[in-house]
Amino acid sequence: MTLTEKILAKASKRSKVLPGDNIWVETDILLTHDVCGPGTIGVFKREFGKNARVWNPYKIVIMPDHYIFTSDSLSNRNVDILRAFSKEQGLPYFYDVIDDPNGNWKFDPLKGPLQRQYGMHYAGVCHTALPEKGHVRPGEVLFGTDSHTCTAGAFNQFATGIGNTDAGFVMGTGKLLIKVPPTIQFYLDGELQKGVMAKDLILYIIGEIGFDGATYMAMQFEGPGAFSLSIEDRMTMANMAIEAGAKNGIFPADQKTIDYVNQRILKNGTKKEFEVVELEKDQKFFASYSIDLSKIEPTVAAPPNPANRFKAKELASVKIDRAYLGSCTGGKLTDFIAFASILKNNMVSVETFAVPSTPEVVDQLHKIELEGQSLWEILVQAGVKITENPSCAACLGGPMDTFGRVNKPLVCISSTNRNFPGRMGDKASLVYLASPMTVAASAIKGKITDPREFL
Repeated sequence: MTLTEKILAKASKRSKVLPGDNIWVETDILLTHDVCGPGTIGVFKREFGKNARVWNPYKIVIMPDHYIFTSDSLSNRNVDILRAFSKEQGLPYFYDVIDDPNGNWKFDPLKGPLQRQYGMHYAGVCHTALPEKGHVRPGEVLFGTDSHTCTAGAFNQFATGIGNTDAGFVMGTGKLLIKVPPTIQFYLDGELQKGVMAKDLILYIIGEIGFDGATYMAMQFEGPGAFSLSIEDRMTMANMAIEAGAKNGIFPADQKTIDYVNQRILKNGTKKEFEVVELEKDQKFFASYSIDLSKIEPTVAAPPNPANRFKAKELASVKIDRAYLGSCTGGKLTDFIAFASILKNNMVSVETFAVPSTPEVVDQLHKIELEGQSLWEILVQAGVKITENPSCAACLGGPMDTFGRVNKPLVCISSTNRNFPGRMGDKASLVYLASPMTVAASAIKGKITDPREFL
């Protein structure tokens, strides 16, 4: 069996499953946030009763992250619903946003760098924060009310997004009926060259198979090249499996995986036990691709979808109005380190925003130094507008005061994961997806630029 099939067999208490089998699986973690959480709670209350109790309060994680730093009353109401439900159910893993006892939202997203406004328990963008907080473990099943839940596949886990109705059912029973997906193997060899990142690799792959090329399939990344990637690189890869239509993305575990997970479990006091799922020799795949990482170049996805692939140097004539670093795909610490490595001793020539994905990333930006300067200082001196309020921010558009949102057509190069029309605001805006290094190089020159020009 493939990695996905082995995890689903275990979760369904079967010795073997095959692609196409419909099975009931036991859930290890249910994740929801401020966009879909209220709807999920509504389904749960409607179907199980107003006084019903969740199936297991220790297996539900709620992380507001999408529309949180905003004065929009409806968005704030969503967090109020999550707060009240978590208190009612006694949920220990509700990561609240604010520490003001009066519930006031004290910030202005349009004033540039801000002081920390989040409460001590605020986690940040859920897909980055979930492993940070010790809720992701190899061999487990994670369902989340967000399509990028597949990010956790980087940790040898079956992780996939579901809708509010399914999530409401899981909330009440801990089970879900799913169809076992077939698996596409991506055998990675070699190492990425200087100036090339995991984002370039996954954009290359999506361009190769199409944005529907893995529809309801598992994308399994393995081989020496897969193990050469850092944990956060693997998160970037698994995160964008959904951009090829995949049910999930998944990596085998190695010592990097185990060390990361154990460290986070110890730090946060979450569940300690887990069982790594190993690769088998005679796996059966729907299709298989072999990729030499050393041949990947800086890659950009042009509008209107993530499969519209070009080499960065092929788009050198495309002028940009804005550059954006952030999101679950591009707001991790290693993304900021790469971003700063290009911007060091340079200035941006277009409006450039940077939104860290978690408070932990914010803290590290102040602590980690590059040639005697903190990463934070490098970005500020380069002219980047950076916030200390981690969130999904402009990645999903949102209310008009969402950090960096402008209600007019712009050409933006972004480290986010989607470039569909209207994704980051105005429907006439053009969003080009790229690695943090390519975003930084492009911000300096005001047009799409291969970052190797600055190395």
